[in-house]
Parts: sequence; C-alpha cells; structure tokens
Amino acid sequence: MATARDDLAPLSARSAVLSLMLGAHPNPLTPADLARAGQFLGIAPATVRVAITRAVSDGDLRRTDDGYRLGDRLIQRQAHQDEAVHTADKPWDGTWEMAVVVTTGRPGPERATLRDALKSHRLAELREGVWTRPANLQRQRFSDPVLQTFTATPDEDPGELAASLWDLTGWAREGEHLLGLLASTREPARRLSTAAAMVRHLSADPLLPLELRPADWPAAALRDAYAAYQRELGELASLPR
Repeated sequence: MATARDDLAPLSARSAVLSLMLGAHPNPLTPADLARAGQFLGIAPATVRVAITRAVSDGDLRRTDDGYRLGDRLIQRQAHQDEAVHTADKPWDGTWEMAVVVTTGRPGPERATLRDALKSHRLAELREGVWTRPANLQRQRFSDPVLQTFTATPDEDPGELAASLWDLTGWAREGEHLLGLLASTREPARRLSTAAAMVRHLSADPLLPLELRPADWPAAALRDAYAAYQRELGELASLPR
C-alpha cells in the first residue's frame, strides 16, 4: 500500500531541467535535447524553454556555442559536496569541530540564516548556540563574525554523542525507503521526483567517520543509486533524434 511519503510531488520544470543538466555534466545539452527529454517527463517544450531562460538569467545555466552547460555556482557546489563525501571515509583522530555563538541580540532572520548555514556544513546543535560535529571532513570550516570556533575532544562516548545529535535510525530508515521506491518506480516523472528526494536526503547525511556510523548505513547505496539515475538522465537527454 502506498504511503503519504510515496506520493512525491512532481518537480517543477526548472528543477527537472537542472536535474537533466546535472545528469549530462560535463557535456552540454542543446535546446532540442532538453525539449525532447522534457516531453518524456511530461513537460511541454514551451515550459522547458521558459525554465531554461530563467535558469540562464539566474546563473544556474550558461549558454555556449554547443549548447547549455551548468553555471559555475552549481558546479562549485557539486564539487564541494563530492569533496566532503570523499574525505568522510579518511582516518579520523577523534577530535570534534565546535562553533559557539558569542553575539546576542541579533534579529530573527539573521539567526535563522546562521542556523541554516551551520546545518549545511553538517554541524548539529548541542545546545542553544553551541554547534559541533566530528572533525573528519577535510574542508574549510564555517566561519562567521558571531562565532568562536574550536577543536575539542568529548569526554563521553562519541558514538552516543553522535546518536544524540542526529536521528541516525530515522535517517537510515528513510534512506532505505527511497532506495526501494526508486527501484520499484517506472513512471519517468515519479522517478525524477524520487531521485530529487534522494538528493535532499543526502544533504542531511551528517557524513560521520566510519567509526561512528551505524551498521548498514545506506548513504553509499543512495549515492550509487543516484549516480546510476544521473547516467540514466544523461542517456535520456542525449538519445538520437
């Protein structure tokens, strides 16, 4: 029986176009390529053209002599994400990053922006204004004028600390669900929505060191499944006319 979370909303035309471009990267796609793939996904050519125009205007795509390519912002974001994933499996010395908010009285929107930025850097809130994570990612640490940053080693069991900061069981359960959903779904637009849900879910992977991951952690399987789907999208967009 289908559940509420099986009923994923279709992607917007813009999101579908960017997904197609991510699948084809680094190869370009012509307007005809994108229109043909869009029709396969149930998106009218005119709607695809509008989505392309807006994506170019916003810098997410750039027009070249041989077709459209991803904009620099998306390429850099993808590279940073891939780098973080790659370094998560390297040896970890047991230390943790810590960021402490030392400025008070800031407006609500500023606080919300800072929280989102810290979460995007895979930190979790230990208590109000105190953020931390294992120091296993070889990437530039997040900095902000309102923060003091430290390297620390917790006295308590690091596995128990990680489990208190992230819902690891829930994340793994949802990851397994998405893997099963993609494997069982054949309708193109719904497969695309499921793959997009995978990307959102992977963005919440805390990228813990190997020592702190639960058994059967599905992150690698999710990334492999999404990579295979990206190749599927690339092949769809490059099919002969």
